[in-house]
Amino acid sequence: MQVTRIRALRGPNLWSRHTAIEAVVKCTGNEIDLQGLPGFEARLRALFPELGVLKPTGHDETVSMAHALETAALGLQASAGCPVTFSRTTQTVEAGVFQVVVEYSEEDVGRLAFEIAESLCQAAIEDQPFDLADALNRLRDKDEDVRLGPSTGAIVQAAAARGIPYRRLTEGSLVQFGWGSKQRRIQAAETDLTSAIGESIAQDKELTKKLLHAAGVPVPNGCSVTDAESAWKVAESIGGPVVVKPRDGNQGKGITVNIRTREEVLAAFAAAVEISDDVIIERFLPGQDFRFLVVGRQLVAAARREPPLVIGDGEHTVRQLVEQVNRDPRRGEGHATSLTKIRFDDIALAALAQQNLTADSVPAKGTRVILRNNANLSTGGTATDVTDDVHPELAARAVAAAQMIGLDICGIDVVCDTVLKPLEEQGGGIVEANAAPGLRMHLQPSYGKGRPVGEAIIANMFAPGEDGRIPVVAVAGTNGKTTTVRLTSHMLTLSGKRVGMTNSDGVYIQGNRIDTGDCSGPKSARSVLMHPDVDAAVLETARGGVLREGLAFDRCDVAIVTNIGIGDHLGLNYITTVEDLTVVKRVIVQNVAPHGMAVLNAADPMTAGMADACLGGVTFFANDRNHPVMATHRAQGRRVVYRDGDSIVAAGEGTEHRIPLADIPITRNGIIGFQVENAMAAVAAAWGLNLDWDIIRQGLATFVNDAKTAPGRFNTFDYKGATLIADYGHNPDAIIALVSAIDNMPAKRRVVVISGAGDRRDEDIRQQTEILGDVFDIVVLYQDQCQRGREDGEVLKLLREGLHGAKRASKIDEIRGEFVAIDNALAQLEDGDLCLILIDQIDEALAHIAKRVSEA
Repeated sequence: MQVTRIRALRGPNLWSRHTAIEAVVKCTGNEIDLQGLPGFEARLRALFPELGVLKPTGHDETVSMAHALETAALGLQASAGCPVTFSRTTQTVEAGVFQVVVEYSEEDVGRLAFEIAESLCQAAIEDQPFDLADALNRLRDKDEDVRLGPSTGAIVQAAAARGIPYRRLTEGSLVQFGWGSKQRRIQAAETDLTSAIGESIAQDKELTKKLLHAAGVPVPNGCSVTDAESAWKVAESIGGPVVVKPRDGNQGKGITVNIRTREEVLAAFAAAVEISDDVIIERFLPGQDFRFLVVGRQLVAAARREPPLVIGDGEHTVRQLVEQVNRDPRRGEGHATSLTKIRFDDIALAALAQQNLTADSVPAKGTRVILRNNANLSTGGTATDVTDDVHPELAARAVAAAQMIGLDICGIDVVCDTVLKPLEEQGGGIVEANAAPGLRMHLQPSYGKGRPVGEAIIANMFAPGEDGRIPVVAVAGTNGKTTTVRLTSHMLTLSGKRVGMTNSDGVYIQGNRIDTGDCSGPKSARSVLMHPDVDAAVLETARGGVLREGLAFDRCDVAIVTNIGIGDHLGLNYITTVEDLTVVKRVIVQNVAPHGMAVLNAADPMTAGMADACLGGVTFFANDRNHPVMATHRAQGRRVVYRDGDSIVAAGEGTEHRIPLADIPITRNGIIGFQVENAMAAVAAAWGLNLDWDIIRQGLATFVNDAKTAPGRFNTFDYKGATLIADYGHNPDAIIALVSAIDNMPAKRRVVVISGAGDRRDEDIRQQTEILGDVFDIVVLYQDQCQRGREDGEVLKLLREGLHGAKRASKIDEIRGEFVAIDNALAQLEDGDLCLILIDQIDEALAHIAKRVSEA
């Protein structure tokens, strides 16, 4: 068995809506049917007892080694605690070659699971041992390393529950919620509303105390020092137990509490000065340690914190008791689990010494042994939820403190006897305000119920009913995508939206191209959805990107499928039939939002059949309103867009709008049939977005289809009395559409300049010149810049073969180089001729044509 390719499908894809790893797996010999490997499955199950059932996808298929790999990769992730359920194995057209798809929750974990599953299968083949425990530990460690921590994860889950899309921007905790101009961002428990000044104040504990004191909030008195002797002098002046802590520390690092003697203060200073050059000495407030979480102007959670401790049993040493406590599965290293393991370090030993104990002491039964003087969860402490018990005045004090500091999310540390009374009645105080507070103690407290703090943070970021989404239009099909994208974008721009657009010649933000080349894949779409100046996105969605990575969005408001053509890259990536291609193009329709609209070509059976896969509404378009699909849809009162004589008509749901083709310049009064279809698709999309009909009419009337606004899309030029048409048509269906349009344009002679894309099937390349040879008088063949895997001259040979038996072509020229071929054709033109130039390098070729026109 050989895994020849692995891809990560990071969005809705050909197989499912799940993120998944897709592998191409080649099996040989008995690996194709495991019945030829007696004992293999038994050995595999002995190595991995939790393995699922090995079963083929179809009833008439056999179980192969690829199926075993699939089941193992899924099962290993599930056994490691990953929430995955989907997998599939499919036979390709190549004998013994399979596509294996397995869901992942974290991409790195999914990739590692495939690697381990391959080793597992190999061990079963060779009857070798396999360390299952080590494999699962590797997966768990990887998952813990890469998945979001509990604080960020809780916020993300709350966003997902509200239907807010999210995207992780780094391997850390920086996350974007929403798209475009509606986006918001968080990093752990900080948001884009978190003030940098407020965060800086919170880090400076001395300044925090001054501001809180000025606001009338009770705080312990004290000051900051920079040397050990000064620390002791301040402690003496306070005259009681003190707290020593770094001025700009966090997570309880370097804090020592409730100390009195010179030796204790000096040791505490030494620990604190490692964190910060300035060290605060302040009065120790007796009482319990509480953490209040303030979000916006509300107290959303409160917890009583206990320092890390063990309870003596009269039999075990302190060290053994700690080991027992640390075996609790809720305790781990860092912040990935609800509790943190208790550490034995110098601070723990010092805390034991204060109690006249050592690590090897055996405390009496029931004795509480404190391992640290602070109660942070990050150092092994525990938390008990007390949210429902907090006195309203105490809650108000916490909110006032957060507002004074200037933090939208703030952890307020309070020391007092009880939360049932105001601070002033019990001599308590606020000792710290924390930016980016940990949420673990509120999400999964050691005792009491968890609080929906993630939901509270999302509610503070997004108003009720808001989901952070902007209108998203996805456009797929064989031909007409780019013009439809541009026309739809133009209408949205006229409606006042700032539009982000991707297509096969670039990425555009508000009409400015920010990237060039074929940008019809998910990477370019994500760049638009990330851009803060985008109010609406119109995204050309090519089959290649869907196959490589899936969609860049979880759902769209409008999905347009223009048509499905037979020459659209068939034979690539195991897409060998029109039916296969339809399944790929259908992905955007399957992911239309329930309130959204699919816009489908009723005249194309493959496209029209996608309607059943749409969760939202469907608008059909076609030239013939009496087409059976159109007639049925109209009879049901649903939306249709069709051509009626010299007008486009949009009808359905009790309304009808008629737009004269004379008012749609790109159609040339309806002469250019494929532009009429593009206009109908764009009208249906704008209707689906609820644009005003005056805007739709204005957009159709003002859209210009020149080389600047729609490069390579039926761009026309006048050259010495001849008409030049430059187009990026590159498949038989596009050429048929171009020929149909040109048939309506008068010409003395017709000349065509054409090459062929080497990554197409032989028959598709031949078919292009078969069509053109019956329509054009002069055919200029050229070999373009990139042969896409073909040998030198191979494409030209196929194009010549297509011209055998041509009914009209009387002259055939062969040229090496696109620009030389264009010049060759221009030199042959006379007044009244028409020349169709099928360009390859869009921008460069158009610039060359424009230069020649200018020179003429």
